Amino acid sequence: MRWSVMVLLLALALVGCTIEVVPGARAEPSTGQNAGAPPSAPTDQESDTDVDAQPAADDTRSGDESTAVRIVNEFWQGWFAKQGRRYVPPRVEGGYIGRNGPSCAGEPSVPGNAYYCPDGNYLAWDENLMRAGYTQIGDAWVYLVIAHEWGHAIQGQLPSRYVSQAVELQADCLAGAALQGAADQGLVRIEPGDDEEIATTLEAVADDYPWTDQGSHGDARQRIAAFRAGASRGVDSCLSS
Repeated sequence: MRWSVMVLLLALALVGCTIEVVPGARAEPSTGQNAGAPPSAPTDQESDTDVDAQPAADDTRSGDESTAVRIVNEFWQGWFAKQGRRYVPPRVEGGYIGRNGPSCAGEPSVPGNAYYCPDGNYLAWDENLMRAGYTQIGDAWVYLVIAHEWGHAIQGQLPSRYVSQAVELQADCLAGAALQGAADQGLVRIEPGDDEEIATTLEAVADDYPWTDQGSHGDARQRIAAFRAGASRGVDSCLSS
């Protein structure tokens, strides 16, 4: 099922937005081009998950984190297989608190951040960032953060000519392509919220969390435009040439 361009996930970063996992759904499996084991993800996803955007218990948020990892990985696994290219899923180090996360190239983790580490091919996030977004915005926040960081892992597996100098906005674009693609494949159903609230929401959290810092990621309008490009036109629209 194709969802409207106006909204998927940067547009999903709104109060009242809901993501529903489709029971038993799987992306088209990868063929022999896929190398490496999929990252940590739940194996039992047969029950419906329908989580509203109200403050949630940590175990519910953790379930959404695992689901987001699974569906984003499945999308990229299938996409690389269709391109006849090798895909190495990033490891998922999961959540940390403050400076207790895994170091990357000798640099400590940053509070309130989420990041992809090329040296170790892994991604990690501060649970305080996830908790704040989950409380203020809803479950969709988790999917956005994970899909964006996965986009950085994908950049590392693309020929350099396809990687934009605006790496953060390109990661937003790739996040849109992956989440729209997952919806098209029946892995999730996404109920959009109010598009007009997106910019306000991102600007509100930008002052508090490195992950939404406008100086490195672009302002809210730029991020929304990048995400929509990927959601409406697919992965190819995100690739520089």
